Amino acid sequence: MEDDHSNEGSPGAQDAPVTELGFEVFGFIARPVAEVYEAVADPAVLSEYFTTGGAVGRLETGATVQWDFADFPGAFPVTVLRAVPQESISLRWGSAPGSSVDEEGTVVDFVFSPADEGSRTKVAVRERAWKPTEAGATAAFGNCMGWTGMLAAMKAWLEHGVRLREGFYR
Repeated sequence: MEDDHSNEGSPGAQDAPVTELGFEVFGFIARPVAEVYEAVADPAVLSEYFTTGGAVGRLETGATVQWDFADFPGAFPVTVLRAVPQESISLRWGSAPGSSVDEEGTVVDFVFSPADEGSRTKVAVRERAWKPTEAGATAAFGNCMGWTGMLAAMKAWLEHGVRLREGFYR
């Protein structure tokens, strides 16, 4: 029997070309959905564990808020595309010049799902809209690291009152 090598390579290798890069990270936090949602939507709580330079403005549909990171230069405007309490938050923020397929930046989706009869929450963070280039990949991988760190810092803060991010990036 002759070998057929027409399907060699990774699964989906014959699919359409990649037009944008994106990723999803997730984690479980031992708190109910309402509390975990508020830890992202409420600027006072978000500033405790993530926006080390402070957050200004609640994440509500149509709002433009400000996130500042003491360990990265400058504050970032964040536009809230959609916020559904205890379910999801979708936002847009800027990206490195030339790295995004959309000049307005990338789209970030937070999805909050109850787990273990509501005693825990699964938080998924999805970000997309980078160009499939070296600059786009570098930006996407950097933000993937950042959102993973955000989830770990949120877990440490909400479950143990520890500011995990403090001194982590510099």
